[in-house]
Amino acid sequence: MPPEAPSCRDADTLRGAARQRLLWSYGLGDAGTGMAASLIGFYLFVFYTSAAGLPPWMAGLVLMVGRLWDGINDPVVGWLSDKTQSRWGPRLPWILGCALPLGITMAAMWWVPPGGVWVRFAVFVVISTLAQTFYTAVNLPYSALAAELTGSVTLRTRLNTARFTGSIIASLVGIVLGGLLLQDHSNPASYLRVGLLTGLLVTGSTLACGWGLAPSALHCQRPIRDEGTTRRLLSRVGRNGRFLRVLGLYLLLWCGLQIMQTAALIYLPVVLRLPESWSNWILLPFMVSTLAGLWVWNGVSRRGGRIRALHLGSALWIGGCALAMVLPPLNAAITPLGSAGNIARLVLLVGTIVVAGLGASCAYLIPWSLLPDAIDADPERPAGQYSAWMVLGQKLCISLALLFFGNLLSLSGYAAIQGSDQPTSALVAIRLCMGLIPAILVVLGLLVVRRWPQRATLQP
Repeated sequence: MPPEAPSCRDADTLRGAARQRLLWSYGLGDAGTGMAASLIGFYLFVFYTSAAGLPPWMAGLVLMVGRLWDGINDPVVGWLSDKTQSRWGPRLPWILGCALPLGITMAAMWWVPPGGVWVRFAVFVVISTLAQTFYTAVNLPYSALAAELTGSVTLRTRLNTARFTGSIIASLVGIVLGGLLLQDHSNPASYLRVGLLTGLLVTGSTLACGWGLAPSALHCQRPIRDEGTTRRLLSRVGRNGRFLRVLGLYLLLWCGLQIMQTAALIYLPVVLRLPESWSNWILLPFMVSTLAGLWVWNGVSRRGGRIRALHLGSALWIGGCALAMVLPPLNAAITPLGSAGNIARLVLLVGTIVVAGLGASCAYLIPWSLLPDAIDADPERPAGQYSAWMVLGQKLCISLALLFFGNLLSLSGYAAIQGSDQPTSALVAIRLCMGLIPAILVVLGLLVVRRWPQRATLQP
């Protein structure tokens, strides 16, 4: 017999220390996984090619297979999470129960197994599949909680702001770890040390999140378990125009962001001739400006609506992409600070990174702030299922984007050999991945939500 559910209480009624505990705990939930995702986004392709010796097309295939599997298990976890019955609701058992195996598999992703290229390929696919499974089992129930803890648009946006603030601060920690430990991108031992630290932080932050959210999760809204709810969901999703627009926006923006993140650590040393030791640290301004952008767009959303914040952020992002297409390379014969010309180019690069980071932060905040509106449009409000389809769309699109990126580099003649000269075709392909291609995806995202209903203005 299922446990009796406690009385429902909107988290918007919380005040003082209880409200701060809710916000801090929700912010912790994406901290460890956010740091891991950032390291994966920036370094995993480089790890596969430079440290593990996979050709670019094979590295892209590993990333695609892992994300495709991740997409397949999203609806399953969403369905199981909605149907889970416990005193603490349907989400906390998943978050707490999968924290340790998630940390272990996240650490194992950065291990280079013995054997030839195909043996390494197979092992990487297996580890990636396990890591993505546990990532989904933690992150999807956690994401669904934002719509269930409160019906307040303002608090939902604050929760997502706290979530991505924690994620980006943790990503900054990841960049620092990368800068300190990954100065040689071809050293497998350095990656393994980063993986072990990442695994510990993922497990610790996930357990702390679950503990902090427990009092609020005990009384939050729970999915309606009417007979046939799951069978009817597929047809309802197709009729929920608001959700389809959020989904389209999310996958387009995140495809653009993922392509830029994957290309960045190749673009900086190969195209702009920045030393690898500098390339690791030059990513810090991007993460700092992205963090600042979260609070900027949160403020704009309160005053003018989330769609206006999206438009302004997208304009900055597209501007950063345009600059990335034309930035001049540094003179590699001298240090980055060795001449006035190099200093000027470095300042222009940092300015471009800051502009792109401010703009790209809307990809974190706005889609997830709009998702609860789409869930509310469904009378049964199965937040786990809608979150699952949101994440599924993202991962399918990103997996194809990564496969495209790996194959584009291979076709362009890119050689994953440290210090080798690259053909002009490879340099152009990398610039396209940092500029024109992400800009086009951002514009398409704006077109998808051009008729979003103006419930978007938040009340103070």
